[in-house]
Amino acid sequence: EVAGTMTTVNLRAATSWVGIARLLAVALSCVAFSLVASTGEYRSPYGTWCMFTWCFCFAVTLLVLVLEVLELYPLLPVSWEDFTSAFSMLAALMVFTASVVYPSTAIGSPCGGNCAQKAVATAASCLCFLAYALEVGLTRAKPGDISSFLSTVPGLLKVFEVYVACLIFSLLDSYASKAGLQWCVAVYSICFAVTFLIVIVTIGRCLAYIPCPLEKVLVGYNALALVMYVTAAVLWPLYSFKDSARPDPCGSECAWNKHLGVTFLTIFNLIAYLVDLVYSTRMVFIRTP
Repeated sequence: EVAGTMTTVNLRAATSWVGIARLLAVALSCVAFSLVASTGEYRSPYGTWCMFTWCFCFAVTLLVLVLEVLELYPLLPVSWEDFTSAFSMLAALMVFTASVVYPSTAIGSPCGGNCAQKAVATAASCLCFLAYALEVGLTRAKPGDISSFLSTVPGLLKVFEVYVACLIFSLLDSYASKAGLQWCVAVYSICFAVTFLIVIVTIGRCLAYIPCPLEKVLVGYNALALVMYVTAAVLWPLYSFKDSARPDPCGSECAWNKHLGVTFLTIFNLIAYLVDLVYSTRMVFIRTP
């Protein structure tokens, strides 16, 4: 550490394994969005989403590094470990999505122009995902350690559940005509709102102000959300595909494909809430010596 008159520079924040993972994420995300920007072919909705993902993750990760190197993060009114754990999980999910969406939408067969830039940008995005996944693995709480809730398995799953719900919302299309589909949308919305609130309250250090045994409330909520998602996993495909054959052709904007995507994402979140319930129950009711 190098002490100055005003601030303290902590170089270990950048040279530790977590710091190196963050530096790699900054460099790789910069490479990805720079190469895609050089092609000028990113103005479609999917291209815009990928560019936003790389730029957003680059900016926030760089900010995290600066705040840790200068040791300014204690001045922020947030739980820093919870914030960085939640962000690294979110960034890993976002960059993974971009790594799948970008080549599938921007690189055709045969490839058009700027093939080399697009291929290298895709590779950089994939490596960037691995950097964020490494950070998640390095910062994940050890068994029995609940000092930082969002770095535990249930906490990381909360971020996953929120993100998957956002993907579901982006695919929702033509559901107002059937009551069963409306119920599914209500399930997605209610679970998203409550889970997102849990994440925000945890980062904002507001858990101490909740006048109830929060751990047991979370177990009860996970059980309720699991039951609700079970109903959605049954009703959504039932009402979406009943007497509805897949049209030909059916492109990326096809309602049938969107309904299929929502079906798979619903199953993913159902599994996430199940694992969340199992881990939360073990943390609360099964104390390891």
